[in-house]
Amino acid sequence: MDIAGFGFSFLILISIWFGYTNIVSVLPVETSGTMFLNVVLLFLVSIEPYLLSLVVFGSFQASRGAVLNFASEAYALDLAGLTFIMGLFSHQLTAQERKLIKPELLGSYRRIRNTQYIEAALFTITMLPPFWSWEIIGTPARFYLWYAILVFSWISRLSGKFKKRGPSPA
Repeated sequence: MDIAGFGFSFLILISIWFGYTNIVSVLPVETSGTMFLNVVLLFLVSIEPYLLSLVVFGSFQASRGAVLNFASEAYALDLAGLTFIMGLFSHQLTAQERKLIKPELLGSYRRIRNTQYIEAALFTITMLPPFWSWEIIGTPARFYLWYAILVFSWISRLSGKFKKRGPSPA
């Protein structure tokens, strides 16, 4: 399970990195607000693998207690923070008065921003106690919801890329 946990963490981090590089290639980072968000994002990225390891290894122990619940809440908060900050960066790109991107790309970045805000809200909701106490096959529902949110995120990004490129010739 170690390599699977690492792979899962890697997928999350690489998704954040691709989105981040796409945004900061256009977004000026010299403002104090953007610099602060960069520092917070870096911190959240750095603790993601650690929190995931607490959740993964804690879920294999015979007794799941308050420590695992706290670790999973912290992990949900970390994922919510990552996606919310990415949404804030996307929002900065969509500010029309700044004219950072071409007008034809505004709709795409707004869709990305809205998706990231929805993901952040869903990750935050999974911190609620029912998502810990409700279980599916002996595993808290919170874990399955994380997978569903991440799959939704990846599918949303892929569908956006196909819309930009248009259908491929047969």
